[in-house]
Amino acid sequence: MNFTRMMSLIAKELNKTSETQVDMALTIKMATQIELWSKMFQNKAFWLNKNVKSCNLPAAIASEIARLVTLELKSEISGSPRAEYLQKPYAKMLKDIRRYVEYGCAKGGLVFKPYVTEQGISIQFIQADAFFPVSFDDSGNITRCVFAEQMRKGQLIFTRLEDHELKGDKLRIMNHAYRSTTDATLGTEIPVQSVQEWSRLEYEVVFSGVSKVPFGYFKVPLANADDTDSPLGCSVYSRAVDLIREADVRYSQISWEYEAKEAAVHIGESMLQDDPNDKSKKLYPHGKDRLYRPLTFDVGARDKPLMDTFSPDIRSDPLFKGFNAQLKLIEFNCSLAYGTISDPQNVDKTAEEIKSSKQRSYTLVSDTQMALQDALTDLIDAIDFYCSIYNLCPYGNFDVSFDWDDSIVVDAEKERLQDMQEVREGLMPKWKYKVKWQGLTEKQAKAELAAEESQGIDFPGDE
Repeated sequence: MNFTRMMSLIAKELNKTSETQVDMALTIKMATQIELWSKMFQNKAFWLNKNVKSCNLPAAIASEIARLVTLELKSEISGSPRAEYLQKPYAKMLKDIRRYVEYGCAKGGLVFKPYVTEQGISIQFIQADAFFPVSFDDSGNITRCVFAEQMRKGQLIFTRLEDHELKGDKLRIMNHAYRSTTDATLGTEIPVQSVQEWSRLEYEVVFSGVSKVPFGYFKVPLANADDTDSPLGCSVYSRAVDLIREADVRYSQISWEYEAKEAAVHIGESMLQDDPNDKSKKLYPHGKDRLYRPLTFDVGARDKPLMDTFSPDIRSDPLFKGFNAQLKLIEFNCSLAYGTISDPQNVDKTAEEIKSSKQRSYTLVSDTQMALQDALTDLIDAIDFYCSIYNLCPYGNFDVSFDWDDSIVVDAEKERLQDMQEVREGLMPKWKYKVKWQGLTEKQAKAELAAEESQGIDFPGDE
């Protein structure tokens, strides 16, 4: 699916059935950027060729940020039988969330979209290059969005456009299906139920009393420098595109340096035997045809030796220093701590600069966690919405909890030792230490301390 082409086709279809002009929130400029970020993530950036190789930085950056964001993420729905029903698809989704958050970080956004099956609720992950926002409200919430799905059967291409539109408190969901022989056009509209895979879908469904669209939209919480008027999220490496391009060039120069300076032995052809199976080829010592390079010497051995070794020095140090400096620029522009993708042994920074870079990384990760939490909360509300609409489980209230890991900025062991020191000095109650580091409740911690004191057991660190 060509993203920018599909966007133009969708805009054309929406305007066919609309009484007023439909201007999509997703602009050509933004669609082009999303397509670029996607290509970079897949190692298909436009600047890559036989001379410029990729060092796979976009995927590495997105992967590392997704790892930090979802590190030890714990979230649960609890409080009622309804909560237990909601928890099942939610917990299943969380098992694979890191991989999909990586796609969201790379492409700027991700949709968590629940749908009803015969087995209950399932959750679909829709990447930024497969959904097309049409409109947002003043708070930045999506009010209309089109999801595109394509499949091929022989020479035919089938496309389904699922249009979600929220007007007031009414939500309308429409399914349009098309059949074509080329991806340059949507082709002829056909009944959605005429395609076997979509036979259970309704053409149009309208719901009342709805306050938001039934899905969660996660977007990277960075200002959009590529399209400042766009409400869409942007890639975590959107501000480092040109820097990544230059890094690929420098990486390729290093690869060429090793290839060009590969050791070789220039040897006169007269010193090699002909291959008995192919007279046009020569036999090399022990089959080392990569090491030996045959040459024809016209002037003879007095002017040129019949065997000459080629083994120049490799300029590895200056090339790697330049490459590493480029990686640090990328780290800064992607809000990563120094040493994340650059050489951690070569971080020539002061302690304050290192702390600042870690704080910069922590800020991005923390903001992204909150953006993801908002999206997951909307997802849970969407699951609850479909449970009510289709009467899938008993009504009931529920609670949602989120627990995020903050170890990327806090050295847990150092903090624990500091807390223990405060306990020794009387600055922190012993029970608070147990609550914080042993996961006990206040009641459990105080009871445990009382039991230990009655048995004469000293608290760790007591003399």
